[in-house]
Amino acid sequence: MKSPMLPSEHHIAVQRVLHLGRSGNPADLLELIELSRRPSNEVQRLSASAIGKLADFGADAETAVAALVPLVLYGRHPQTQQYAIRALKKFGAATQAHVPDLRDAARNPANPNYVRAAAKTAADAIELAAQDAGAGVKHRCKRCNVAVSAEEYARADKVFQRVFCDRCFDEVFLERRNFETQVEINKTIEARDGTLVQSKGERRIAEWLTAHGLAYRYDAKYRIIGEFQIRPDFYLPEADVYIEYWGMDTPQYKMSMYKKQTLYQQEGKRLVSVYPKDLSSLDSLLVSKLRLFGIKL
Repeated sequence: MKSPMLPSEHHIAVQRVLHLGRSGNPADLLELIELSRRPSNEVQRLSASAIGKLADFGADAETAVAALVPLVLYGRHPQTQQYAIRALKKFGAATQAHVPDLRDAARNPANPNYVRAAAKTAADAIELAAQDAGAGVKHRCKRCNVAVSAEEYARADKVFQRVFCDRCFDEVFLERRNFETQVEINKTIEARDGTLVQSKGERRIAEWLTAHGLAYRYDAKYRIIGEFQIRPDFYLPEADVYIEYWGMDTPQYKMSMYKKQTLYQQEGKRLVSVYPKDLSSLDSLLVSKLRLFGIKL
């Protein structure tokens, strides 16, 4: 569904939402709610996400939930609904009254699978949050789901910005350190802008993005998708688009590739896939794919 907003107004609104989403200021909640009512899928989706982020900074739950529920039920696009559902989940027990709506969304065959999955996950999490609130449990480990002490929460939040018990904290810390070390060792090819990448195909993509003035993050660490953590090859923050270069052909690599592609699809992320065979026509491929996401070069 094309946005009825003028391109200039749409661009200003998107940039404003992105700015407010990074602010972490609960006082921005009302402006984000106003932006969420704009007739644009992208503006609504980004506004819902930004409202959800403010849950961690003490934004008024009642006001936020009242703004998110219409987006969950009547969002202009399934991705808007999905982002609003995930934002609603962030407000925990304060959204308990809307669990039946989420259950209905999870059962509705007309909804895409990623919306149904998000609705079920949110409903389960909200019900558990309500039970924890009654029992005085403030935090649970994101990995094993056990109750977490205040000391465990503070330690994990400082390092990972996620909640882990001490046992899972140690396991995750070792896993990530070993993985990061191996990844950094493999970054031996330098693009023209100085970015070190792992393959000639990635260098081609990095230099193409730079040549077209598109800001990107390479190998951004642990961007959360669902309950999983991945490292996208390229992320375009101004457009919320991911680019992955699938450059190997081993069975193990293909298993990882299919898993990663499934995560993107389930979460409704905007993904551009590039394979070695595409490098000879990289310019036309990226131009056409990015145009589908509203990026005009």
